[in-house]
Amino acid sequence: AAWLGLVPRQFSSGGKERLGKISKAGQADIRRLLIMGAMTLVNWASRKAPAPGSWLARMLARKPRMLVAIALANRMARAIWAMATKQEDYRDPALSVAA
Repeated sequence: AAWLGLVPRQFSSGGKERLGKISKAGQADIRRLLIMGAMTLVNWASRKAPAPGSWLARMLARKPRMLVAIALANRMARAIWAMATKQEDYRDPALSVAA
């Protein structure tokens, strides 16, 4: 997600983490779409309560809405990247737990 400009770039070695700046040099259109989609979900969750104990509910209880939206966009970007590299379709976590 760092190449999209959603999180700081990491410069880590020897177990010591160093975070750089958030670059806006990435894909601006993809970043914009991810953030808009995340804000839509956060706004929906603020009107209708998300599932209790879910990641989104816990984050909304502790953090500001915009920060939660960026974290959700980061999470979506990582999931999209994983699906693209493994060439897999989306698997709903709720369905895989129930099976």
